[in-house]
Amino acid sequence: MRDAMVRLMAVLLAWMVFSAGAAAQDGALAPSQIERIRSEFQMDAHTRAMRNALTSTGIRDIAENREILAAHNKQFSHKIKTKGISNQKSSGRCWMFAGFNTIKPVVLNKLDLDDFEFSQIYLQFWDKMEKANGFLEYMIEYRDRDLQDRDMVFLLKDPASDGGYWENFVDLVTKYGVIPREAMAETASSESTGMMNRALARLLRKSAAELREIYEETGSVRKMRDAKPKMLAEVYRVLVLNLGEPPEEFSWRHKAKGKDAKGDEEKAENDDDSAEDQASEKKDDGYQVEQDWSALRTFTPQSFYEEFVGLDLHQYVNVANDPIRPQGGHYEIAMTKNLYDGRNASYASVDIQMLKDLVVKVLLSNRPVYFAADVSPDQDSRAGIMARNLYDYESVYALDMGLNKTERLLLRDSTINHGMAFIGVDLVDGTPVKWLVENSWGSDRGSGGLWTMYDDWFEDNVYNIIVHRDDVSDEVREILAQPVVTLPVWDPMW
Repeated sequence: MRDAMVRLMAVLLAWMVFSAGAAAQDGALAPSQIERIRSEFQMDAHTRAMRNALTSTGIRDIAENREILAAHNKQFSHKIKTKGISNQKSSGRCWMFAGFNTIKPVVLNKLDLDDFEFSQIYLQFWDKMEKANGFLEYMIEYRDRDLQDRDMVFLLKDPASDGGYWENFVDLVTKYGVIPREAMAETASSESTGMMNRALARLLRKSAAELREIYEETGSVRKMRDAKPKMLAEVYRVLVLNLGEPPEEFSWRHKAKGKDAKGDEEKAENDDDSAEDQASEKKDDGYQVEQDWSALRTFTPQSFYEEFVGLDLHQYVNVANDPIRPQGGHYEIAMTKNLYDGRNASYASVDIQMLKDLVVKVLLSNRPVYFAADVSPDQDSRAGIMARNLYDYESVYALDMGLNKTERLLLRDSTINHGMAFIGVDLVDGTPVKWLVENSWGSDRGSGGLWTMYDDWFEDNVYNIIVHRDDVSDEVREILAQPVVTLPVWDPMW
């Protein structure tokens, strides 16, 4: 009897092992499958050549489409007046730089300046403070949520991020004003934000733990909020140590409108100078000597904006090509505001042709256009080119790798990751062939800091533009008047 029982147990055990093995094989990469893949792989002449090339040379150098490079030109039928190329360096402030590049021509034209740049670090400081305040408020608001809640995971993952949207730029400028670059210059931490952001993130997560502990012990929201000012003071300290303290007021002057650096008499004298003297005068020692400066005046950031920019940025609207939803919808993305009492990113969903038509309309009125795109595919930073199939990976690998815009977005192959400004267009028979883009990656990248975007790249990778409400059609205004549909912050559109 005992032997029979032992045999029965052995059979059952064997069956269980076999069943487990069979189940594990479903979907697993089995040796037989590997053998079949190996036997079917053919090292033909093309494959061997590509293997040799890819193991010794970067794939972009191999895949770059030489026909597109050969046909490339820098001819544009229209370009607006703007000067100077900004550089966000190792920071995620493209949205802020693009915002400033959009309003910079107003100052250049109003004061007839050769160059001008706003202080990005000034708004960066207040953006971090506002995001810290918003994060702490969310910790109070979501005090009962589990830390694995999806909103909580999003908040805790990067509580002091660099990223932002047009609406964030507008809310910051409205509340804090703007200042020229000379009034608050960049620092090592503003240009390379990684370590500063890590310190802020750790500090804010520690504050989150303290707030949750206060609530667990007392059940009092008031006591949570009473603890918040000290936490914000600590954030302020970290920011001042990394970025400096933003000015409440500053003194500034500029070259007087219509005046040259030297008077006519001095110019005439210079015409008779020797070549050696002229060469010596041209040497730049970093100092500016001007006889025609404007009067030195004191401004607040708000008064500076009102006098030299003066645009009502709240009249600008977000128009997007959302390929994953029906056109004609009005959407906003939850938790994309940087001011806790500010606005989330929101947009009217339209077709891509309407975006192009709007950009052409605004550019022909000599105004730049802020836009956001996915800059990961098909752009050459050396030549300053953005074009469909600029890199022909399919020919290299001899595989079909194509996805349309909707598929790329839904499958997370595409993401809206960079803000820039349109400053020109090349129209042939009224149809755009290519677009001129001002970037914020410095003058060493692209063509002196500018990019040529071919029209097919626009269709594939541009997602939204910012234009004045007066520029859009009645159809778009009707969309914007609809009740807004709120999308979660992890939605692929943003």
